Amino acid sequence: VDLAGGTLDLWPLYNFVGEAKTINLAIDIWTMATLEPTSNGSVHIESLDYQKKWSFKSTQDLLQEIDPQLNLFQNVIRPFHEKYAHVLQRGFVLKTKSESPIGGGLGGSSSLVISMLKAFSRLTGHQFESVHQIVHWAHNIEACILNTPTGTQDYYPAVSGGLSFIDYSISGITQTVIDPINTPFAENFLLVNTGRSHHSGLNNFEVLKSSVQGDKNVLSALRQIKKISDEMYQVIQKQQWEELPELFQREYQSRIQLTPAFSSPEIEKLSDISLKNGADAVKICGAGGGGCVLVWVKNNNRQKVIEACEKEKFQWLKAKPVSPMKNNQ
Repeated sequence: VDLAGGTLDLWPLYNFVGEAKTINLAIDIWTMATLEPTSNGSVHIESLDYQKKWSFKSTQDLLQEIDPQLNLFQNVIRPFHEKYAHVLQRGFVLKTKSESPIGGGLGGSSSLVISMLKAFSRLTGHQFESVHQIVHWAHNIEACILNTPTGTQDYYPAVSGGLSFIDYSISGITQTVIDPINTPFAENFLLVNTGRSHHSGLNNFEVLKSSVQGDKNVLSALRQIKKISDEMYQVIQKQQWEELPELFQREYQSRIQLTPAFSSPEIEKLSDISLKNGADAVKICGAGGGGCVLVWVKNNNRQKVIEACEKEKFQWLKAKPVSPMKNNQ
């Protein structure tokens, strides 16, 4: 769940505002990749989400297949095949699963790419030099698949867990991770799905295009988002939790200034229902236009908000923040 600074992780947007900080939270909606070697060279792939299975005589046959549903797997496997063909030619069985709702704005596809990269690195013995290197691989792989520009912040929580502060500057990307447990991020966190799929790549591309063309309104909104992210960082450091709702609301307004496509009738309805029933703020997840919304609500109003959302057919997700992962596993 991105809390502040979203969209500014897309190169070169953060350079347009000097530098940028994104803040995001890893949650316990998991993606999984199970990878086992075979001994006869055959390759078997199973997507538990799509209930589809594919079998091939070799890795090379898989990489030459034109089925578009295999695009994700092919783009993850190809760089490992180039480096470790002697390992992959023995064959393998790959099974994948994601708990994230499709188009939910929770970085589910990004997390699944990370899960598969971790699995193939273990199988082949490949060692990623840093968190940043595995993220670099992942966001380039997704760009190959989506044919749109991709940011990088969605990959970090899948690698590191916890609450991340990710800084983007001319000198590179740095990340600091803290534990969100026993903070209001665990206590006041409520995730609700609007039921409408979002399209992050398209929304972000419109922002990128407008920025490159010098759209003053969009550039102003990006500067506001940068400012809000910097303020949120200070608020978290000082544990001034009572200031978070206002920052979430300001972020919401700045985000729809980028392009109205970041909001939707469903998001506006959900926001209205939540605030009327005691929530303190709402925050669009991902590039908006649908997907999930973070509702910031104190425990004494939580059940009331849940019941109001369910009455309007919005689904609340039993998700909560997670601590940093040990050794990024």
